[in-house]
Amino acid sequence: MRLARRLAAIFPALALAAGVRAAFPQPLTPKPYPPPLAWLPLIGEYGAGPDRVIVLESGGRLEALIDRRAWTLTATAGAFRVDSGPYAGAAARFLRGAGGKVERLQLGGIAYPRRAVGTEAGVTFHIAPLHPVDSLRGAALAMHPPAQPAGLRQPDLVDVTSLDSRIKLDIRYATTNDFLGSAMYTSARAFLQRPAAEALLRALRWLTPQGYGLLIHDAYRPWYVTRMFWDATPDSLHQFVANPDSGSKHNRGCAVDLSLYDLRTGEPVRMVGGYDEFSPRSYADYPGGTSLQRWYRALLRRAMEREGFKVIPEEWWHFDYKDWRRYPVLNLSFEQLAARRNRSTIR
Repeated sequence: MRLARRLAAIFPALALAAGVRAAFPQPLTPKPYPPPLAWLPLIGEYGAGPDRVIVLESGGRLEALIDRRAWTLTATAGAFRVDSGPYAGAAARFLRGAGGKVERLQLGGIAYPRRAVGTEAGVTFHIAPLHPVDSLRGAALAMHPPAQPAGLRQPDLVDVTSLDSRIKLDIRYATTNDFLGSAMYTSARAFLQRPAAEALLRALRWLTPQGYGLLIHDAYRPWYVTRMFWDATPDSLHQFVANPDSGSKHNRGCAVDLSLYDLRTGEPVRMVGGYDEFSPRSYADYPGGTSLQRWYRALLRRAMEREGFKVIPEEWWHFDYKDWRRYPVLNLSFEQLAARRNRSTIR
């Protein structure tokens, strides 16, 4: 899925800032402590229209980010006090509704309503496909990918789970837990071109001493699935899916969607936003959330970019391998790849 044009239109300032910062990852700081549990329901976005307040945790402090300026909110009896900026000294109150959820931020006499940003944890963005998925699959399988230029590399796709047991899979498109609510893949597999797979393994080996493994959500994608995505999606949402007329980096086996999990517990880490989330929290440099969530996101990015991958600014989980232009768009099923793949071991 592609968030770039849509989110850039809705959040132009954020898109510009993310696009600039994405080329210059910040130095990784020591791992932060989790924030107080009582702060978690307060963290989020507030305001209507262009007026927006992002409440986040940073360095053990609760902050309000307004017009790119961070104002510290210091806890007082039953409320918070603003330490700086035009609202310095004013009370900041988080007002709850009948269900106990925070609904408004009262700041300097102005009430900012809670904004709906992204999805709840564990909830996947969903649309109703324009046509039944089975009919889409039949039509797509009868089509052919775009013609490819001469001189491209011979594909050599590797099953990434064969590289190391610390690479785990959560392939959403092999389940109904995806944006179309239907299984798009015939099995939960993840393949990458051999140089990209070697780079992924090096990234894992850099992460392992720090206590983290890699959780793969998507890698090589047959072209016919890209065709299905396109034909299932309304024109108004086509900016979120790759155009099959040119194919995608996933179709070339040179893109991977992934996250981290804790090697000790086996549990995925909590990022600022969820995988395939349809919101500004998907930006690689979205400033909200907690220090720990942003640290996890930066750790993943550092591990991947040091090995030749590059994050796309609009999706913290999506990394493209540097040599993707040298490979053709492919339309082999996972079963065909499994039958053909080279069984040699990457060391």
